[in-house]
Amino acid sequence: MDYVLLLPGQGSQKVGMGKDLADAFPAARDVFHAVDDAVGSSISTLAFDGPPDDLTRTLNAQPALLAHSAAVWAVVGSVIGPFVRAAAGHSLGEFSAYHVAGAIDVAAAARIVRRRGTLMYEHGLARPGAMAAILGVLTASIDDICQQASVERGLVVPANYNSDEQVVISGEVAGVERAMELAKEAGAKRCLPLPVSGAFHSPLMEPAVAGLRDALQAEAWSDPHVPVVANVNAEPVTAAGVARELLVQQLTAPVQWNRLSRLLVQQYPEATFVEIGSGAVLTGLLRRLAPSVKTLSCGTVAEVEKLLVLAGESV
Repeated sequence: MDYVLLLPGQGSQKVGMGKDLADAFPAARDVFHAVDDAVGSSISTLAFDGPPDDLTRTLNAQPALLAHSAAVWAVVGSVIGPFVRAAAGHSLGEFSAYHVAGAIDVAAAARIVRRRGTLMYEHGLARPGAMAAILGVLTASIDDICQQASVERGLVVPANYNSDEQVVISGEVAGVERAMELAKEAGAKRCLPLPVSGAFHSPLMEPAVAGLRDALQAEAWSDPHVPVVANVNAEPVTAAGVARELLVQQLTAPVQWNRLSRLLVQQYPEATFVEIGSGAVLTGLLRRLAPSVKTLSCGTVAEVEKLLVLAGESV
């Protein structure tokens, strides 16, 4: 059986994530300890016990989500690894994807995403922004809506093209508010402000670029063992240098998740798509895009055991 791995991004965190894995599997527990050591604080305690407000902070949520995905992979990787054909992660999850693809070890990845989360948080405070989810089929393109709102009120851009019916926008507060008004006029079912600390995946994050580039360059990278499809251009990456550069660009560029998902489904129509880590957001989006595709979420002991049984039966 072939597998394609999907790695969740910020927003999928929840208190208790990974706790049962760490209790049941020494390899998973070792991953959480490695992340704690790498960032110099108890990310595992926040992931396991909260409090929720602290876990949700960008600088904590990012290493916590990475740790959970890496902990799952530490348990299942030796079994399904030879059958993995590609990987992709949503925003923060792209760093997790490079870890499971063998391009960077978990401690190095944790240091990078902690720095990334800190930079995003700090620059979000320095230049406040907002994000909102636009749901539904619109009579005008989201690109045109954002352009009009930017002219009228303030900079706003598409940040996450998640599906044909879900786009996240990001930018200056007034621009986002105006784009939400225009989206409602264009038939949006719902426009939901998101509880974030900055305008991620927008030009407002430009001041964080240099710091992220330095953090990426400070760690050892290898070419990934399998292609990782990049957020920025929805193209497979097989070289470490390209990976680092696209991860820098990702900070200010939109996540092309819809394009990326279509590519993966077209290239691997018979594969089982496995969401490695917290929640099932990405497999949910994929099923709406391609209802016949096989999907699994894998973040708890029960889900890990189910995957291991399935993998054993398919050998």
